[in-house]
This record gives sequence, structure tokens and C-alpha cells, in this order.
Amino acid sequence: MYKDMNNRWLKRLNFSLIIATLGIIIMSLVIIGSATHINDDGGQRFWYVQRQGIFAIINIAVVLFLINFDYKMLQRYGNALYIINLILLLAVMFFGHSALGAQRWIQIGPINLQPSEFSKLLIIISLASMLEDKIGKLETIYDLLPIAAYVMLPFLLVLKQPDLGTSLVFIAIFLGMIFSAGVNLKLLGGLFGVGIALMPLLWHLLKDYQKTRIMVFIDPNIDPLGSGYHIIQSKIAIGSGMLFGKGLFEGTQSQLNFLPENHTDFIFAVVGEELGFLGCSFLLLLYLVLLWQGIKTAIEASDNFGKLLAAGISSMLAFHVLVNVGMTLGVMPVTGIPLPLMSYGISSLTTNIMAVGLLLNIQMRKQRSMFD
Repeated sequence: MYKDMNNRWLKRLNFSLIIATLGIIIMSLVIIGSATHINDDGGQRFWYVQRQGIFAIINIAVVLFLINFDYKMLQRYGNALYIINLILLLAVMFFGHSALGAQRWIQIGPINLQPSEFSKLLIIISLASMLEDKIGKLETIYDLLPIAAYVMLPFLLVLKQPDLGTSLVFIAIFLGMIFSAGVNLKLLGGLFGVGIALMPLLWHLLKDYQKTRIMVFIDPNIDPLGSGYHIIQSKIAIGSGMLFGKGLFEGTQSQLNFLPENHTDFIFAVVGEELGFLGCSFLLLLYLVLLWQGIKTAIEASDNFGKLLAAGISSMLAFHVLVNVGMTLGVMPVTGIPLPLMSYGISSLTTNIMAVGLLLNIQMRKQRSMFD
């Protein structure tokens, strides 16, 4: 009986999704190790890669446990998760600590947690619960206003930290999920038009450093040793890698610390420098498989809640990849958005592995109960 149950369990796993995810995580550990091994802090040369590896194993083990539970159970807790989400974000305002000019982290023992990372997955679950009975009914602006307000509150709390990059992820999630819910496309086009029209007003709401980042995106050379330094060094690193790269542990921009945040926001530049165009292409291929499997999961989901969950997760991952890779190439402003499953960061890693776990859960139950 148990053998038959295990066989059915294995047959329902999406191995394309699993292989792509594990491939990115393994590549991440190799590149983090290469980018940080020169940081000899008390003999802990591979502290970052060890820490990332340990939490990757823990999170994968948790996902293997959680996929035994039907994701549909989450639907009844949508409102509760939304409240928890707001509490976590409010806690950052009152109890969080600051770094690099932003208050985004809460320290629990030796671990710094970033609630805004978990917030993205929580808003996907709670918004899917809210939208489930509104599929095909989003025809007017009045239909969208309650949903927009629902997302706007955590959006503003994250923006307050300030964290413009993560707050923009909420907009990507919102757009992806209402599109999946069958929003009137003319209405969606109108929203884009309004957004473009409001850009001059939004410009005045940005903080000075955010405005500088946008100006530097247009021309990094206006501040080559300041705000433009990241983009310039990133483009040098990627360009110097050419076709095959300089080899692992051989990248000059990364190894000599010319490239800032080389194990977090700009890890793709390390891939470009050390593994070249071929290494970047392989990594992007893994992301393409991951995103396609997410979209496929949304299409094949057995219920509307699963469809919306998969659409929200796919939108989140796609936006992260697009913006992070874009900013390292100099075609997107620097926003501090990590590369999913690649950039060092416990909160980001946990959120993304859990998101993939949800996709696996939805895929396993796309036709009927796994144990039917």
C-alpha cells in the first residue's frame, strides 16, 4: 500500500521544475563561494556559502514535508495571513534595525530576517483567496478598487522602509494575478495609461537617492564614483567575461572587490565575468524552464485558487529576474531586487523555495487528489 502511494507521489512530481530549481541553487552556491572566498574574516572564508547551503537544505526539507498537504487548505486562512503580513511589516517600523539607509530587517538571534520578502508570498496567498470568486467579474474600475486597496496597504508599508524595488514587486504580482483572473483588457490598458500619466507626480514622491538611481540609469557617468559605480563595474565585469568567462575564482572585478554587492544584488555580473556568455545563457535557460513551469502550472491548475497562486508566483519570479538581470546589464535602474534562488539572503531564499514548493503542490493536484 505504502509503496503504491509513494509511486503515485513520485509520478506527480514536476521534475522539470525540481531540476531547474536545484540547478539554480547549486549554481548559486558555487558563485557565492567564488565571490566571497577572499573575505577571510577570522578564517571563515566560505561563511556565506556555508550559511546559504545550510538554509537551502533546511528549506528543501520543509518543502518536501509541506507538499504532502493540500494547498487548498491555505484558502481559508487568506484573511489571517493578510493580517499577519501587516503585523510583520509594522513590526519592522517599530522594532527593525537599519542598514544602508533602510530599515528592513528584524533580528532573531543570529539571523536577520527581512519581512518584506515573506510579505510577497503572503500577499500572493491572501490575494488569491480574495480573487477566487471574482474571476471573470473584473469589468470596471469599481471592481478593481477593493483589490487595489488590498494590495496598496502592504505596498505602502514596504515603500516606507524605504524599499522601492520590493514594493514594485507587489505591483507586478497584482497585475499578473488580475490578468489571470480575467480582468477586462481595456481596463488594464487604461491603468497602464494612468500609471504613465502619473509618473511626473510620482517622481516628486521619490526620495533623493531613488531619483539619483534613475538619473544614473540614464547616464551612469554623471556620478561614476558614486551612484553610477555599481552599474559601471557590473557592465565591465559582464563584458570582460566574453564567451567562456575568466574561470571560477578568476574574475578580477569580483575577486578584487571592484564589483559591489557581488554575492547579493550583482551576482549575475559575477556569472558573466567568470562563466561568460555561455554561463549566463545556461542560468537564464534554467530560469526560463522555471518560469514556463510556473505558467504551465497556472494553466493546468484544477481550481481557480491554484491558478491564481501559480500566476502570482510566476509574476513575482519573472519580475525579479527581469529587473535584476536588467540592472546588472544597465538597462534597468538599480533597485536592490535579488536574483531568485541565486542571490545570497536567507529571507529571499526561503521565500523563493517555498514559492516553488507551492508550484509543486499545485502541479501534483492538478487532476485529482494525490491519494485518490
